[in-house]
Amino acid sequence: MIACWHIVPAVRAGNTVVIKPSPLTPLSTIRLVEIMNEVLPAGVVNVITGENSIGAALSAHPGVAKMTFTGSTETGKKVMASAVATLKRLTLELGGNDAGIVLPDADPKAIVEGLFWGAFINNGQTCAALKRLYVHDSIYEEVCRGLADYAGKIAVGDGLDEASILGPIQNEMQFNKVRELVDDARVNGGRILTGGAPMDRPGYFYPITLVADVDHGVRLVDEEQFGPALPIIRYSDIDEVIARANQNPAGLGGSVWSADAQKAKRYAMQLECGSVWINKHGTIQPNAPFGGVKQSGIGVEFGAEGLKEFTTIQTVLS
Repeated sequence: MIACWHIVPAVRAGNTVVIKPSPLTPLSTIRLVEIMNEVLPAGVVNVITGENSIGAALSAHPGVAKMTFTGSTETGKKVMASAVATLKRLTLELGGNDAGIVLPDADPKAIVEGLFWGAFINNGQTCAALKRLYVHDSIYEEVCRGLADYAGKIAVGDGLDEASILGPIQNEMQFNKVRELVDDARVNGGRILTGGAPMDRPGYFYPITLVADVDHGVRLVDEEQFGPALPIIRYSDIDEVIARANQNPAGLGGSVWSADAQKAKRYAMQLECGSVWINKHGTIQPNAPFGGVKQSGIGVEFGAEGLKEFTTIQTVLS
């Protein structure tokens, strides 16, 4: 899907494209380009695969006028640095550490399913997944219990097994990071509600993990986990929690959960993020611009604004 929303607006705006997928997940992109090339003229959409050094060569190449990148903030900084010599135009959709804030008037039973899938869609391996959950003290334990109960109904296993709902972490590096962050949270007083250790089976299988009673200063809260582990943070003052949520250098998405949508919207507009949702999280749509602020990126995708990212302005005066 990310390849689609990189390639299609670029072609629609009249460009030719070279796409380089992650070396860890190239096959679907190769097949996508094969299908496109059944109808497109030769050379309009091209795919190259290999290690990350190829991406660096593309971003430095004088024949490339525009770079669009989705990935980590650290790699995005490298793309930006290597594009300096040619002053390329850039669209960078980078890492997030999205905060979800549950107001005291929210109904825990009504929001648990939305909270769960906001955090664990694709097993948490999504840029705009809910990655930090702040819950008001008055309903904190009820939300924790509801999430734990819901998680217990979700089967994690081999994707070829029809009984599986969620699968493994994609690669060893990310698997080890999730394990380290959860272990660090446990050592620092985190209460493991579900999961908390790798599954006893071959592969990078890590169970859905909910960690309560953690706070800022714990790595699982401060860093992007990009996997099936969610920290749940207790708060009592809404203005304070918004300020604390905004302390993070990431600013991709955020959400506010409440029985009063208008009140939620007022608080949502105080969050420093490119997209903010009310009573849901991470639901992007093609007619609405999507992008980050702060260290979560530059520019937007989707909508007319995203299409214009693949154009330049020329003024003709006579």
